Amino acid sequence: MKYQLHLAHLYGDLLNTYGDIGNVLVLEYYAKQMDIELTSEVISLDQPFDATKFDIAFFGGGQDYEQVIVSKDIQAKKQALTDYIEDGGPMLAICGGYQLLGKYYIGANGERIEGISALDHYTESQDNNRFIGDIVIENEETGQKYHGFENHNGVTYLGKDERPLGKVISGHGNNGKDQGEGAIYKNVYCSYFHGPILARNGELAKRILLTALKRKYPEADLTAQEELKIKPTY
Repeated sequence: MKYQLHLAHLYGDLLNTYGDIGNVLVLEYYAKQMDIELTSEVISLDQPFDATKFDIAFFGGGQDYEQVIVSKDIQAKKQALTDYIEDGGPMLAICGGYQLLGKYYIGANGERIEGISALDHYTESQDNNRFIGDIVIENEETGQKYHGFENHNGVTYLGKDERPLGKVISGHGNNGKDQGEGAIYKNVYCSYFHGPILARNGELAKRILLTALKRKYPEADLTAQEELKIKPTY
């Protein structure tokens, strides 16, 4: 059986500073191995987000200039995105996308940039410092280790019903204090990993695709997809 999934690439024409579009390419790569036809569509400024059309959403990051523009526009999509998330829609959010799903973040110049409060975290800024370098975390639910590269001024603090994507083994993570990196809420996966994250962590790509399949095809036998072996790429 050939499965079909449709992905929303939120602001993919604006938030592509760090090459995070590679996450979409990696999802397409593993989708082919899982007998999935994965199509994608950019949802940008002044375009509505129809939660009923999409099976996966990806929200990348950019510099503060672009994110201020997105912050203003995304308020019109707030309810639809929140509904999608609360209904269990799978989403991967990286850096700026991660921050904008929360309450707010403080830019490098001290400006408060509003999020949509779909998730309960918030992000402050550091004075004359960034977290930059290789990072390794371990997901405490699966035991999987995720390898990546972080580069962020923001320090994020998780809120109600959120748990970290992983515990920091080496590196800084969300805030350099609580040993957490990223966030999981329902089927939303957030991280500061650039690189992109899925290129080095295929098990997470597989997890997102399986989540989308089980949501769309609840009666399907996905044994073959679950047994797909992911080779290490780090």
